[in-house]
Amino acid sequence: MNQQDPNWERRLVEKLASAALVEQRRTRQWKTFFRLMWLTLAALAVAAMWSSSDGDKSGIGLGSAHTALIDLNGVIGGENDVADKLVKGMEAAYRSGSARGIVIRANSPGGSPVVSGMAYDEIRRLKKQHPTIPVIVAVEEVCASGCYYIAAAADKIYADKASVIGSIGVLSGGFGFTGAMEKLGVERRLMTAGADKAMGDPFSPENPRHEAIRRSLIDDIHRQFVAAVKLGRGTRLKNDPELFSGRIWLGDQGVALGLVDGLGSVRSVARDVLKAEKLVDYTPQDDLTSRFARRFGVSLSDGLRELFATRLL
Repeated sequence: MNQQDPNWERRLVEKLASAALVEQRRTRQWKTFFRLMWLTLAALAVAAMWSSSDGDKSGIGLGSAHTALIDLNGVIGGENDVADKLVKGMEAAYRSGSARGIVIRANSPGGSPVVSGMAYDEIRRLKKQHPTIPVIVAVEEVCASGCYYIAAAADKIYADKASVIGSIGVLSGGFGFTGAMEKLGVERRLMTAGADKAMGDPFSPENPRHEAIRRSLIDDIHRQFVAAVKLGRGTRLKNDPELFSGRIWLGDQGVALGLVDGLGSVRSVARDVLKAEKLVDYTPQDDLTSRFARRFGVSLSDGLRELFATRLL
């Protein structure tokens, strides 16, 4: 800058001001860019969550022949509304008017005998109302215990040769801490109104009367389970003494025992059995808030409950 110019200071200030304005515009542009980028990523994430779980519903209501798909996933209990979701999914498939059959894609180790029994009863009720629409279970990794209880209500069951099935039995577990309490010098002071109110208390010694009641309960649940499987599978079941022992089997072994009707997958059942290769997913979905919570681990408490809960199936 030529300092002999009488206006050099003003021109310097103008240049500095101009440079500051340019820098401010660039800063705003970058802020806008990053905001748009984050909004785009958030939109893509939400879209991915919807698309990954909603499945293909393009055939609903359009008169296109298809196979209705309903998922049965995870531990069966009241928290995940398995019975309610199965019923809602099946009812939606029947309403479509173009579903040639319903395939329940099973991948569950079992769970609550109550919820399993409810789902079993609901499937049989809906089958009676819609006798021309077959209901088929296609097992992926595992369909054991309470899951097989539900599957027995279907018209047919298919599985992969390495799928885990069966486990037609009941368990009720717990812990006893009386020995540890004695070593620590801890005294249990429990007061009850009712002779059997403290049944199963892990801090009290075993009570023969309570153990007999507990044994009677799980035996009754086992009888209910066995009766449901026999009713659902009928004469297809082979006379094997280990069939209802609680043992698990592989898919190809299940075929020989009558627990499974054949080897196959969701797609092969839709293509070869139902003759409707197009799949439409009718699995009811949770709301977006619940989905976010589950994906980010808010349901950790549910997992801890499952870890310490007494399992009956």
